[in-house]
Amino acid sequence: MFAIPLMIVALAGVFAERSGIINLALEGTMIFGAFMGVVFCRLLQKQGLFETARAANNWQALQGYLLLALLFVALAGAVFALLLALAAINFSANQTIVGTAMNMLAPALVLFLVRIIAHQNALGLLNGGSATFFMIKKANLGIESESFFVETFINKAYLTTYFCILVFVILSVILYKTRFGLRLRACGENPQAAASLGINVYKMRYAGTLISGALAGIGGFVFSVTSANTTSNGEVAGMGFLALAVMIFGNWKPLNIALDALLFGLFKCIGASYATLDINGDGIFKLAEIGVSPYFYRLLPYLITLIVLMLTSKSSRAPKAEGQPYDKGMR
Repeated sequence: MFAIPLMIVALAGVFAERSGIINLALEGTMIFGAFMGVVFCRLLQKQGLFETARAANNWQALQGYLLLALLFVALAGAVFALLLALAAINFSANQTIVGTAMNMLAPALVLFLVRIIAHQNALGLLNGGSATFFMIKKANLGIESESFFVETFINKAYLTTYFCILVFVILSVILYKTRFGLRLRACGENPQAAASLGINVYKMRYAGTLISGALAGIGGFVFSVTSANTTSNGEVAGMGFLALAVMIFGNWKPLNIALDALLFGLFKCIGASYATLDINGDGIFKLAEIGVSPYFYRLLPYLITLIVLMLTSKSSRAPKAEGQPYDKGMR
């Protein structure tokens, strides 16, 4: 629930920064993606598609609508990332300032639109929620097994989880095993050298930034579906900033990022479920009985983020040319 959005959004940061663009706007893009995904689902629901499929027990159609929403959100995230691409690539603007401005723009814009659409501070489905329409259950698949594998990976799961894992694997392979990935990474290390070999640095940086926006948009909608009952309220619990930390902690490498996302996801889970967490199955909720303030457990993911960054920042190796506007005349 928590690791998958972190993983896919951290990969979004990798694609932008490997091309040479610092994308601090991951949080804002997630917020925008979550909003656009909810709006898309509401439009489908308004046509009666969700209710018709659910009444016919056609869960395959519902999963198809969810995939359509993911594709739409990817496009919306890429369009939102165009703001960063235009400012950073065409106008050589300070990428940190642009990213910060986009993080401020997204929640303000989303809340403004939410109030126009719903006349309240949160936008959700017209009726029902994630569990009603999108959750995969054993009954849907006709599985009777109570095994650990079925209970963990199939029952009450979401297709978004496996979609994101598949996208993560495919894009990681593209980044490190294809000519496109090599050229993209070259533009983030030494754009002048890459240009001397005939690589269009502007196009590669646009590609990296737009892919980054698409992935961050997907991550925002996935968070909305799995953790916020398919609602949008102008925030994603700081997951975009946590994803930045995961990216840095993972040293801009996909495999490290996947493992680190699981670690941070673990602490997010502890913060969300400490009161009912039975560690050794003896019926005693030890974390709740210690007497520590509940706010401490909710603070854990962010506290761990600061500690990890302090311990690993010196050994992290960012792309050499990230944040540097490309100048053809430089050598």
